[in-house]
Amino acid sequence: MTYSPDVPEVVVQRLPQYLRALSNLQRGGQEVISSQQLGALLQATPAQIRKDLSYFGRFGKQGRGYNIRHLLERLRYILGLERTWNVAVVGVGRLGRAIISYQGFQPEGFRVVCAFDSDPRLIGQLAGGLMIHDISNIGEVLRGEQVQIAIVSVPGAEAQLVIDQLVEAGIQAILSYAPIAAHVPEGVHLRSVDPVLELQSMTYYLSTPD
Repeated sequence: MTYSPDVPEVVVQRLPQYLRALSNLQRGGQEVISSQQLGALLQATPAQIRKDLSYFGRFGKQGRGYNIRHLLERLRYILGLERTWNVAVVGVGRLGRAIISYQGFQPEGFRVVCAFDSDPRLIGQLAGGLMIHDISNIGEVLRGEQVQIAIVSVPGAEAQLVIDQLVEAGIQAILSYAPIAAHVPEGVHLRSVDPVLELQSMTYYLSTPD
């Protein structure tokens, strides 16, 4: 599937949710599902699901629903998951080590192949079976390991510099756990995960009087 800028980002972000729900249904032995049933599982309207999928072609027949196996195959192709993606982790503190050791990446097509840190005490040590490289060698190692995606788990003060190094090394997909609003050039896709921000938005509902 060729990347299309005409597909809204919010639609792309929903596709993995569809993929996970359909995978669970397939494991349960279900073969066909309607947009109404899928919408009920994902708390989405049937119209939204049909519109999201329409960006990528026609998948189901009116009155007959979607063939789960076929839709799964198409979604995996659309998301580029018919192959394995090599991932680097930058920052090997507690969070970085947890990411490296997480067993859920490999079955979904992501393989953590290298790790980096700037702490001399960590360089050359092992984390989850991976040797920790000096971040000063990041470009050379990333190219040698054919890395396409990087996960950043460094303190906020270091994050922009690390992200700049990744961009310079040719990485175009970055997932950042750093608590900053980092900047990247056009053509580089950056996703930020900040649990504190999510918790702060949730406390609004807890502190607002009924």
